[in-house]
Amino acid sequence: MSTAPIRVLSLIPPMTQLNTPYPSTAYLTGFLRKHGFDAVQEDLALGLVLKLFSRAGLEQVRDVVAKQAVGERTALTHGFVEHFELYASTIDPVIAFLQGRDSTLAHRICSRRFLPEGPRFDALDVYVDPNDPDGGDPLAWAFGALGSYDRARHLATLYLNDVADVVREAIDPRFEFVRYAESLAMAQPTFEPLAQALAAPRNLVDDTLHALTLAAIERHQPSLVLLSVPFPGAMYAALRIAQSIKAAHPEIAIGLGGGFANTELRELKEPRLFDYVDYVTLDSGERPLLALLDHLAGQRGRGRLVRTFVREPMADGGAVRYINFPEPDVPFEDWGAPTWDGLPLDQYLSLLDMLNPMHRLWSDGRWNKLTVAHGCYWKKCSFCDVTLDYISRYETASAKTLVDRIEAIIAETGQTGFHFVDEAAPPKMLRALAEELLARNVAISWWGNIRFEKSFTPELCQLLADSGCIAISGGLEVASDRLLKLMKKGVSVDQVARVTHGFAEAGILVHAYLMYGFPTQTVQDTVDALEYVRQLFEAGCIQSGFFHRFVCTVHSPVGQNPDEYGVTLLPLPEITFAKNDVGFIDPTGVDHTVLGEALNKALYNFMHGIAVDEDVRRWFASKVPRSTVPRQFVQRALAAR
Repeated sequence: MSTAPIRVLSLIPPMTQLNTPYPSTAYLTGFLRKHGFDAVQEDLALGLVLKLFSRAGLEQVRDVVAKQAVGERTALTHGFVEHFELYASTIDPVIAFLQGRDSTLAHRICSRRFLPEGPRFDALDVYVDPNDPDGGDPLAWAFGALGSYDRARHLATLYLNDVADVVREAIDPRFEFVRYAESLAMAQPTFEPLAQALAAPRNLVDDTLHALTLAAIERHQPSLVLLSVPFPGAMYAALRIAQSIKAAHPEIAIGLGGGFANTELRELKEPRLFDYVDYVTLDSGERPLLALLDHLAGQRGRGRLVRTFVREPMADGGAVRYINFPEPDVPFEDWGAPTWDGLPLDQYLSLLDMLNPMHRLWSDGRWNKLTVAHGCYWKKCSFCDVTLDYISRYETASAKTLVDRIEAIIAETGQTGFHFVDEAAPPKMLRALAEELLARNVAISWWGNIRFEKSFTPELCQLLADSGCIAISGGLEVASDRLLKLMKKGVSVDQVARVTHGFAEAGILVHAYLMYGFPTQTVQDTVDALEYVRQLFEAGCIQSGFFHRFVCTVHSPVGQNPDEYGVTLLPLPEITFAKNDVGFIDPTGVDHTVLGEALNKALYNFMHGIAVDEDVRRWFASKVPRSTVPRQFVQRALAAR
């Protein structure tokens, strides 16, 4: 084994998000530096977008489209070529504007005569008042006369999405800003779809990523590259990165970890994955990484790796082996502060894709992401992966330690916005954190995820607001007391109403995670749930929400004890790669796909203040029963407080 110093390069692969760095590499880099290692990081997801969405990048896209026969072009790609000079002359200024480097461009963008407007701009028609003979200003309700900067960012986001659609239609049908090639990895029982995609000739997107990868390797000269794959939509690009490194620098070790591996690769048997990477680690990466670095330095044998998959030598059969030498995890208190050193914080794009003050936070602004506690203090919800480490192992750090980290991050980045990315931030810790922030006069703006439990009293909500809390998200799931009890959610609908109202009264925006299709959910349950949600919007308790379709996973209580929830699991195929989702038969036989369309349509309108006071049956395409929820249920719940 080499005794040369090991340099570790952590990479964020496409795609995660464009407005702020995904925090995994920041945590690992900060942790490694704390332990004296030479660690650096890069965001290749942002790098890919900035290369493609530039004048030179669009010229390359145009050249690809130009090689297509005219009859093979779609209306979108034809329009792109026809108006190419307009796209080419505006793309760099728009990127600079979205990066916050040229705010005065807002006036020209708002004129609606500066940007080429493709199909994405058709969505603006929904805001036009049909009773206005002149059509009116479709965005006046959202931005008024003076909100030109936000108005321009919304128009610029539509423009950017139009260009992304061109890339998807002309270059790579899997391209997305978030869920890039997600279907190749998510719950795929075999590696074959990924193997075929990786064996195919590189397209323009792949070539761009290939060049960025080799440039990063040349800059940093690492001994070990870590690929953080938080979602299935980052796996394909991560392996393209690994493929490029292996071809040019086979001596570099490559490790892969992150949320996707932690959730879906726990029973990995596929040896072909190790043609691209050398190690796959599970769960919190701190302890496995320290063990791996010791191994690469020749200070421990391979049999003493921690939570790590490897491939045996081909002479020994080349089978996948899981090694987990028993060592305690690094305590959360000892992780240290994440560092964003090396990431171009001034180049991220603040997008405004939805005109809702709460919903915009996910894509708008450069947030320092930080964890208040590891795991979930509740860990009972039956739809959740409560058996996995990122949920089941609950650890906290002191409020003093957390504020120390906050101050270190502010000193490094110069930015005071924080997104606490906990599964559910504990109210006791949030109270202590708020008191520490106020005692030390640390001024920040923060938001995060919680459970809508009764501990969040109006007094605590106000304390959190005083400490800088601007928004809260939490799970209401299926707004039905029967189903909430079956889910072991530990809350009731009237309790959620009172808690969310307390936040709203303190001036804190509230987002509700909602669910449909849970086992035994009937059409009546669905209609009633939507009525509860309508009343919460009407009462000002929540300002934003999102309906997720329930997915049964093998790590959840439903997946492990289906009889308790009245469903029968479908048999899984032989699995050598990703294992997570499992199909099931619900005896209610409800068509949740059709109902989901109505729920999402209703919610989209509620978030824009449309039809909040009308009968919820209007949103369903077919006849559904009248809601059994009293029209004043939420108001009475609030009055009872």
